[in-house]
Amino acid sequence: MRPTLSWAPTEDLPPGTTDVEPIADAMSAGGVLVLSGAGISTESGIPDYRGEGGSLSRHTPMTYQDFTASTHARRRYWARSHLGWRTFGRARPNAGHRAVAAFGRHGLLSGVITQNVDGLHQAADSDGVVELHGSLDRVVCLSCGAFSPRHELARRLEEANAGFEPVAAGINPDGDADLTDEQVGDFRVMPCTACGGILKPNVVFFGEAVPPRRVEHCRELVSEATSLLVLGSSLTVMSGLRFVRQAARAGKPVLIINRDPTRGDPHALTRVALPLGTALTTVADRLGLPVDGR
Repeated sequence: MRPTLSWAPTEDLPPGTTDVEPIADAMSAGGVLVLSGAGISTESGIPDYRGEGGSLSRHTPMTYQDFTASTHARRRYWARSHLGWRTFGRARPNAGHRAVAAFGRHGLLSGVITQNVDGLHQAADSDGVVELHGSLDRVVCLSCGAFSPRHELARRLEEANAGFEPVAAGINPDGDADLTDEQVGDFRVMPCTACGGILKPNVVFFGEAVPPRRVEHCRELVSEATSLLVLGSSLTVMSGLRFVRQAARAGKPVLIINRDPTRGDPHALTRVALPLGTALTTVADRLGLPVDGR
């Protein structure tokens, strides 16, 4: 499940550091499994949920229950998501994404699990990325189960809502733009072309379960890894924290790069409190690895 949790760090959490040597040591040993969160995409212009200026301070993510139960909620979601999709479409991988791809190219990673739905790891040429919460680039019908590309729905929405050009107060990590009900207005939602059913982005909403097979695959990746490197996640929700706990129980080093304290800090060998791009390119430099696009 992806419930919204009200977790706050406590004073007894270990402090962060600026020393990346433990990260470089783990990476040089190979077999590192990356678990990334919204924080790795902030340098691409996509805000995170809980960091400084995080979207949860002004925005409540759509829940599966609201989306399926309310026509009004679906209209509001698709209007906001349609606008946010334009911003997501313009986002490009940053130095953090490129460094992860470089580690993978040089055989240092055992895999990449991302909690993000923005596709930026793949855009940076990382292979075999497991999208724990799905991806915004596909849409699924809740009635017939048909999948379709997001760009096709975007075209249909553009045609059905000509002149829809509101100015959003902000964009959120789930691709949802901040719009008022007045800005949403009578936005027209498009049905499935195959059966006329309700369309939903192929992402795991808050309050919705991550598919069990996907969770099991991720558990297998943790079991096979030498160490777990968490990038830009507060680990507030259990969908990511469970893999940190699994690694810790198995005696595998857990390393975290996140500027703020995380729920996984008690299980971690270290937490590096630096921007992701800075930390990961520094690690790449120490290993003598080129990071494309720098």
